[in-house]
Amino acid sequence: MSSASFTLDQDVWRPRYNPWLIAVVVALAAFMEVLDTSIANVALPYMAGNLGASNDQSTWVLTSYLVSNAIILPISGWLAGAFGRKRFFMTCLVLFTVSSLLCGLAPSLGLLLFFRVLQGAGGGGLQPMAQAILADTFPPQQRGLAFALYGITAIMAPTIGPTLGGWITFSYSWRWIFFINIPVGLATLFLVRRFVEDPPYLSRLKAAGVKLDYIGIALLTVGIGALQILLDKGQEDDWFGSPFITTLAVMAAAGLISLVVWEWFYKAPIIDVRMFKSFNFASANLMMFTLGIMLFSSLVMMPQFLQTLLGYTSELSGFALSAGGLVLLFEMPIMGYLTTKLQARYLIAFGWLCLSIAMFYSTKRIDLQISFRAATWLRIAQVTGLGFLFVPITLVAYIGIRPEMNNAVAGIVNFMRNIGSSVGTSMVTTLIARRSQFHQEILGDHIRADNSILQNTVHGLAQHLARSGLSTHEAHMQAYARIYQGVQAQAASLAYIDTFMVLAWGAAAMFVLTFILKKNDPRGGGDLAAG
Repeated sequence: MSSASFTLDQDVWRPRYNPWLIAVVVALAAFMEVLDTSIANVALPYMAGNLGASNDQSTWVLTSYLVSNAIILPISGWLAGAFGRKRFFMTCLVLFTVSSLLCGLAPSLGLLLFFRVLQGAGGGGLQPMAQAILADTFPPQQRGLAFALYGITAIMAPTIGPTLGGWITFSYSWRWIFFINIPVGLATLFLVRRFVEDPPYLSRLKAAGVKLDYIGIALLTVGIGALQILLDKGQEDDWFGSPFITTLAVMAAAGLISLVVWEWFYKAPIIDVRMFKSFNFASANLMMFTLGIMLFSSLVMMPQFLQTLLGYTSELSGFALSAGGLVLLFEMPIMGYLTTKLQARYLIAFGWLCLSIAMFYSTKRIDLQISFRAATWLRIAQVTGLGFLFVPITLVAYIGIRPEMNNAVAGIVNFMRNIGSSVGTSMVTTLIARRSQFHQEILGDHIRADNSILQNTVHGLAQHLARSGLSTHEAHMQAYARIYQGVQAQAASLAYIDTFMVLAWGAAAMFVLTFILKKNDPRGGGDLAAG
């Protein structure tokens, strides 16, 4: 069957039910899955205490989910072709929902980790299949609006995840962060079975048969699994100072390089790496990877800054971030509409420019005296550019791609965003730790014992403490301790400034790349512009 006939089928075929009803159903499934990537973060100490595990051991609750999720994401297109997209989507929903129940009932950490692996595997197919269903359900000129709905789930869910997880854990139990998936999963399963259907070309692809690529699956599992554990545990284990991390780095590099070479020449690959021959597709994936870095970097940094340096509670820092989430909620539908009027690359360029300026502005506004109101407005500035990026970048990824590749495109694009999220989290955690040490050494040179300003400050602070009832010796020790704490806080705030500057330059680089993307016809969604 030629690609022309595939395209003709796609132009003629339309779902029997209202496309927006289908969009809400699949977006609900995607929202549930994305939420689970971040909702468990704040509950880890409670899980550790309840299951008799250490805090270090409890972090595997996150890692185990991310590893299995990352392995399934890039091959979800192949799995949909092998089993049928609707069947695969419903299977993922069942696995995700059942494993959520088992996670909530887990009596030990070992079983919880096993069930999290199953949950991650089930969730790995939900995001890309939701996006692929939207791409097929809506005509090209309406894809931007549909992807805007999906973008709300992909960007809003990780934003509210920690706040919701903290509230559920404090108010009820950590087990309920898994139990809440059950009614949503069952309702979504019923709705998907009732309203979602596969387009004709998918039926023919399935009928043609799919050859199982055992070597590709093995290389993918080793490469992606090692990479995800490396990113999650690197800073904790001092990166390449740890033999464990070094071994993972070698495994990841060997596995991924071998995977690309094998898939390039294999006739029936699980991942069609040849799609990266398209400059537009490769650039869109690089931008989606960078978007994942930007989204999760700022999502990690802002609450961490507010809680560790300013003493905010997790709930209060969540409120500071929530205004940014509301801005995105209103911004996404507008972006979906604008994609029908303006070329995607213009929107993308504006988004990267806004993001670069916001990150640079953050270097000027972040300090130890920042108010709650200023932090809230700063977060709004940081997320405004994100709203201009997700939808048009997704559209650009489909430019020039045949309809039968929609599943594969969705799987790879979502995989790149998720890996970018992991890289961003690891990157900012490492940068803040390393740059804090650097600035602490620099500041330490200015507080030597022979520094008269230091001695006057210690003497004045010690006198103040002595009036509170401390002995002269205790007052002096307390004075030195407080000054040292102040130096640590100043060093940490300077590290945050350095990290925001790195993000600003990264967004600026993507802004330049935008102008060599291919033009698209705003009225044709992912179609090339004429001329």
